[in-house]
Amino acid sequence: MKKSILVCYCTCISLWNALAQDQKNQFHPGEIWYDLSNQPINAHGGGILEYKQVYYWFGEIKKGKTWKVPNVNTWEDYRVKAGGVSCYSSTDLIHWKNLGVALAPETDDAHHDLHTSKVIERPKVIYNELTHHFVMWMHIDKDDYSYAHMGVAISTRPEGPYIYLGSMRPNGQSSRDMTLFKDDDGKAYLIYSSEDNKTMQICLLTEDYLKPTTTYKRILINANREAPAVFKYKGKYYLISSLCTGWDPNQALYAEADDILGDWTMKDNPCRGTGADKTYEAQSTFVFPVSGKENSYIFMADRWNKTDLENSRYLWLPLHFENGIPVIEWKKSWSLGE
Repeated sequence: MKKSILVCYCTCISLWNALAQDQKNQFHPGEIWYDLSNQPINAHGGGILEYKQVYYWFGEIKKGKTWKVPNVNTWEDYRVKAGGVSCYSSTDLIHWKNLGVALAPETDDAHHDLHTSKVIERPKVIYNELTHHFVMWMHIDKDDYSYAHMGVAISTRPEGPYIYLGSMRPNGQSSRDMTLFKDDDGKAYLIYSSEDNKTMQICLLTEDYLKPTTTYKRILINANREAPAVFKYKGKYYLISSLCTGWDPNQALYAEADDILGDWTMKDNPCRGTGADKTYEAQSTFVFPVSGKENSYIFMADRWNKTDLENSRYLWLPLHFENGIPVIEWKKSWSLGE
């Protein structure tokens, strides 16, 4: 009898350990995500770079007290001090090592783009094989979002430190929420909300990825879209974006095109199931393919906590295609093996 109880006990312990280990190897959308030092990951509005079989996650550092900008009455302009850009690394996309500050904020010069009083948002990084530089682009703004510039920085290492080169309005156009897309032919594009967020633009970058060219396309005209995430599947281009409702969630929509600088057609909501009408209380930031897995992408989004931005959460969900249509479904937990 004692032996049977002992066997049962050992079996239960083994099952419990196996379950606990399985939980550690799963994504848990919307929950606090801890790095390998057991600290909450601080990489908001982020993007992923894959380089030499290592994933690098770049994002906004949001730290400290949140406040509402008093001179802005058109929307709820909640802010924290600009903390620069963080970088984390991983080989499995679940366990992340904090590599520190990739792009540091400026603490002394109040006129500098990167001063803590300014806005540093949605950093994205791509690698240039010709120059052997890692190139970071980001949205740079004043606290009232009237500056509407794109900033650029470079580094010889993926984790940085990055050297800030300055900012501009591409082709004189205002630019806010943004992303980067590097195509199969090595050409890179800057995609951003423009014309007071009424229209989105796609701009070809120079060969070194450091400047916008005069080749650009106005898309989603008068659609009032932001939070772009661009990706490619079987030769066709896709863009997921949100409406402009400040920090509050809304329904995502996707658009598609046969040519990235061609005509884009707005389609439907890629999200399915309960909560799909508000993107599961989150906002898109990036979509990237999972290496070695056909028809497998990860949809990255931020679940903003507008009155406590440091405590905003990350929502990563699997994205796949069904008959040429991108599909995102809510999962409380999931793994890459599913």
